[in-house]
Amino acid sequence: MPRRRTLTLRGTGALVAGVGCLIAANMLGAQILLYIGVLLLAVTVFSILAVRLPRRSGSVARQISTDLLTVSETSRVTLRVTLRALRVPRGLWRDVLPDAVSGDSAGEYPPETGQLSYLITGVRRGVWPIGPLVLRTVDPFGLAQREQAFGETRTVTVVPEVFTLAPLTVKVGAAGGTAQTSSSRLGQGSDNLSPRRYIPGDSMRRIHWRATAHRGQLMVRQEEEESSPDALVILDRSAARWARPGDAADPAFETAVSMCASVAVHLVQEGYGVDVIDSAGTLLGALRGHEDDRDGLLVALALVAPRGDARDITTLIGGTPPGPLVYITGELDEEDAALLRPSGAAAPMLFATAPLPGAVEAAVQHGWRVATLGDDVTESWEDVLPDRVGLGPAESQRGATDVAR
Repeated sequence: MPRRRTLTLRGTGALVAGVGCLIAANMLGAQILLYIGVLLLAVTVFSILAVRLPRRSGSVARQISTDLLTVSETSRVTLRVTLRALRVPRGLWRDVLPDAVSGDSAGEYPPETGQLSYLITGVRRGVWPIGPLVLRTVDPFGLAQREQAFGETRTVTVVPEVFTLAPLTVKVGAAGGTAQTSSSRLGQGSDNLSPRRYIPGDSMRRIHWRATAHRGQLMVRQEEEESSPDALVILDRSAARWARPGDAADPAFETAVSMCASVAVHLVQEGYGVDVIDSAGTLLGALRGHEDDRDGLLVALALVAPRGDARDITTLIGGTPPGPLVYITGELDEEDAALLRPSGAAAPMLFATAPLPGAVEAAVQHGWRVATLGDDVTESWEDVLPDRVGLGPAESQRGATDVAR
C-alpha cells in the first residue's frame, strides 16, 4: 500500500514559498519578505505537528454478508471501528481492496450511521485480502496530512460464476439421474444387503439372523450391486493447453473454470453423483447433493491454475465408465484430439476453448460431442446436448459439429 507524503500539495507550496521569501529577503533586504517567510514556515511546522503528534490506536472488525463471493456477485462489507484517541479525528476513510474486487470503499469519518459499510463485487476468482482500514486526516490549513492503518486484513474467497444450464434432453443410463450406471462397489448400509440361503463355505459372520429367524433356515447377507448415478467432469489444466500464467487472468481459462463449476452443479441437480477431477487425476470435488460439497468444489476451483501435464482419460476413468463424461480443455490440435478416448462413457461431451483445424473431426470420430467454448457458457452447453430439440441423434451430432466449426 503506497504511503502519502506528509505535506499536501498546498503544504509543499507553502514550504517552497517560505524558503523563497527568506532567500529573497536576504538578497533584496526586504524585511517584510522575512516576516512572510518565517510565518509560512511556522504554519507549515505547526500543521505537521498537529497531524503527527496525536496518538491513536484502534481495532477493526469486518463482516461480509456472504462467505463465498461469486464473480459478478455483489456483497456488503460492514466495519465496526473502535478508535482510541484524545478526540475523534475528522477526515476520510478507505478500506484497501485488491484489484480482484471492486467497490466504493471510502467515505467521510466519522460516519453518521456509526458504522462503515460498502458494497463489493467479485471481479476475479481467488482468495484475496481486504484491508487494512486507512484513516486520512488533514490539518485545518490543509498543509499536512496523516494516513494511519487500523486493524488486520480479512480474506474473501471469490469463486467462479455458476450459470444455469439447460437440462439433458435424454436420460443417460437405465433411469436417468437416479440410476445411470451399475457399480460393483459394496454399499455401507443395510439397504445394500439382501439375504440368501446359506451355502456351505459361507462365513458365519455373514449370517443374517433376522432373516434366519423369519424363514426358519440359515440365511446370509448378500451384497447387491448398488445403483450409482455417476458423472465425471474433467478440467484439463495442463500448462500446454493454456496461455502462460502471469499477473493478468487468462479469459479462456476463466471461462473453462466457470464451465466446469456450472456443469458439475447442473449434473448434481439432475440427480447424478458428480466427481470433478483435473487432467492429472487430482480430485477437485465430489458432489453428492450436499451444500457443503458444492461450496468445497467452488473453493477448490477458486484456486485452480494451469500447471503440469495431462494423463490419459482411460487412466483417469478407471475400470468403470461413467454416465455423462464432460471434458473441458483449452487449445486442442488434431493429434491430441485423436488421443482423447471416451472409454465407454455413456454421454461424452468435449469443450475446447481453442480447437485447431481438424481437432473437432478427430474427436467426433471417437464418439465425442464437441463444441467450442466461447464467452456464452450456456450456449456452448446447449450445442452438445445428447438430443437437441427437433433433431434425431445423427442430425443432432452433425449440428453440434457444425456449431463447433
